[in-house]
Amino acid sequence: MIVITAPTGNIGRHLLTRLLEAAPASGEELRVIVRDPARLSDEVRGRVEVVTGSHGDADVVDRAFEGADAVFWLVPPDSSLTPADGYSGFTLPAVKALAAHRVGHVVGVSALGRGTQLADRAGLVTASLAMDDLIADSGVAYRALANPSFFENLLEEAESIRDKGVFTDNVEADRKAPLVAVADIAAVAAKLLLDRSWTGVDSVPVLGPQDMSPNDLARVMTEQLGRPVRYERQPLDELYTTLIGYGLNDSFVQGIVDMKRAKDEGLDAGVVRTPATASPTSFEQWCAETLKPAVLS
Repeated sequence: MIVITAPTGNIGRHLLTRLLEAAPASGEELRVIVRDPARLSDEVRGRVEVVTGSHGDADVVDRAFEGADAVFWLVPPDSSLTPADGYSGFTLPAVKALAAHRVGHVVGVSALGRGTQLADRAGLVTASLAMDDLIADSGVAYRALANPSFFENLLEEAESIRDKGVFTDNVEADRKAPLVAVADIAAVAAKLLLDRSWTGVDSVPVLGPQDMSPNDLARVMTEQLGRPVRYERQPLDELYTTLIGYGLNDSFVQGIVDMKRAKDEGLDAGVVRTPATASPTSFEQWCAETLKPAVLS
């Protein structure tokens, strides 16, 4: 039995598709935790066991983890909470349920940065790494998927790219860093969940095929979209003011700013790309298949 949290999210929906394809041959049963089962298709609801509710709720995870062999764990960021409450606080009920039901394996979505000099001052990333430690201390075999920023973050910029030919971030224009497609993260998660021969605690970096800078992204988007796209760097103080204006929790906003600052200082550069840490989807491919339809729709 594999339990999947956040099955309708960016990563979870790709993971669920992969596991549904593999489940019959592998003899695995699937159980999902979802707030709104209507967001699952009728076909999916007919093939999985559904536990309705939030996976931050103690009663929900207690029901969901009963009889489970493995869990895919993803914390949805909550801008109304502090980073510590949003990650470790949200996860604490699950950690207790993992121990109570003697779940053997957990695969969690986390971030790059562990072991670097920036790890303890990287805002949301620091909170995510603390969550990993909390899960690891429960006694389960744990693999933290150590991810850089996602290609999919650019979908939030689709309107600006379409109307102005501009996308923004907060890092230096020529700062190269790893980037990854969420489908590749899901593929790694699926492999780990289906082959549970691993033991102990470790991080599994998922780095994409190459490091790219914002200027590199602009060049590829210009080529793929057939229209000029340029990068504008937003100052961190402006980012802070904008997010506070949306009514977000002050501490959460500071966590975003600290994460962005750490990334600009090289937070994601601590892992060497190898055949084991690289993932296949190129930015060119992702632009053609995902960004271009979103921008040109």
